[in-house]
Amino acid sequence: QVQLVESGGGLVQAGGSLRLSCAASRRTFSSYAMGWFRQAPGNEREFVSAISWRGGTTYYADSVKGRFTISRDNAKNTVYLQMNSLKPEDTAVYYCAAKSGKATWVDEYDYWGQGTQVTVSS
Repeated sequence: QVQLVESGGGLVQAGGSLRLSCAASRRTFSSYAMGWFRQAPGNEREFVSAISWRGGTTYYADSVKGRFTISRDNAKNTVYLQMNSLKPEDTAVYYCAAKSGKATWVDEYDYWGQGTQVTVSS
């Protein structure tokens, strides 16, 4: 079992930045691929970004490519999502997720955090 706790969400103006963090409870964190997903009101949950267990492979949704950066620190059991040039359409609850095996943009992750709200005002 892996427990995930997100932090770093908040209210920011368009064009601003936020960094989300996701702390994992398990010592074997480094063996898990990690992903970020988001869900806006009335919408389905959608993929944002993912990173392999070593950090050597990353994936991004087209809507965030060039603006968001995913990274991980296995020594701290933490994955990050640096979000720059935020837009109102980025407003959503952001969820951290973990899975064994390869990182993927497919919503097939095994463990999920409780989510953190990101609100971007225009």
